[in-house]
Amino acid sequence: MTALSKVSVQFLCINAEETGQRLDNFLMRQLKGVPKSHIQRIIRNGEVRLNKKRCHATDRIQEGDVIRLPPVRVATRAQTTPKPIPLPLAFDIIYEDEVLLVINKPSGIAVHGGSGISFGVIEQLRQARPQAPYLELVHRLDKDTSGLLMIAKKRSALVKLHEAIRHNHPQKIYLALGLGHWPDTVHQVKRPLIKYTGAQGEKMVRVAANATEGQSAHTLFKVLNRYRHPVLHSIGLSEVTLIQATLKTGRTHQIRVHMQSQQCPIAGDERYGNYQINKRLHKIQLKRMFLHAAELHINHPVTGEPLHLKAPLPAELQQFLHQLHTD
Repeated sequence: MTALSKVSVQFLCINAEETGQRLDNFLMRQLKGVPKSHIQRIIRNGEVRLNKKRCHATDRIQEGDVIRLPPVRVATRAQTTPKPIPLPLAFDIIYEDEVLLVINKPSGIAVHGGSGISFGVIEQLRQARPQAPYLELVHRLDKDTSGLLMIAKKRSALVKLHEAIRHNHPQKIYLALGLGHWPDTVHQVKRPLIKYTGAQGEKMVRVAANATEGQSAHTLFKVLNRYRHPVLHSIGLSEVTLIQATLKTGRTHQIRVHMQSQQCPIAGDERYGNYQINKRLHKIQLKRMFLHAAELHINHPVTGEPLHLKAPLPAELQQFLHQLHTD
């Protein structure tokens, strides 16, 4: 059951870490449980004051600004039996300083809660570090993708990294195993992508029919190895290809859909792959999608120092490749 509690007039002073945000987005974080439409309405009606003046939802707040908030009813949960909170996971830390944290995310864990998932990576980190004043995802990885994931420990770092991502500056390099033969002549795929909703309500992406549709997407591909082991023949595969994929743009499911477009979908990909082959791969010990964010080349958001970070291929993927090397 949800109850409403009324919060009295508040005066909020903006600090350096909060500067640059849109007013409505800032208030969404301050007034949890209040719909965004209501926040925008009280701003529009002049009930919210920025430095004693009327303001707009799109205004950018700055250090030293004072925001006056009127009494607002905030949704609170009535007393019920609380759901058990899982113990926070320990993630492998690849890099950490006072403004940036980079972890090696395991496969099978979403980066944030939502859509039936209570606790993702960011919620786990916040629970494990209750003293941390600020932890925000810089970018995302699909639930079934493992590898390097950046978390900002200060808003200033988040802003800098988002700016770099908009200009495609971070170099993100992935390892993927394709089902079948990757063409020797294909070193890049530049095909725009269109988002749509699947039959079960899931988010899907497809290659656009022509270059004028969708979002531009560009991936570089390099063949690292080819495998033609008898264990593959036993499940109806003549070959698999280990591929290095480098993102030039960062669209949703980009590598997965670009590989599918070359008739070489990623092994274990339940959304864009081969359902029957994936079931057979389970029997020979590949029980996840073979996609791993292996390298990240970025400039540090504060010092500008080049960072070349690497996350080793997870043990289960190494073991799968090892059996393809044996006689």
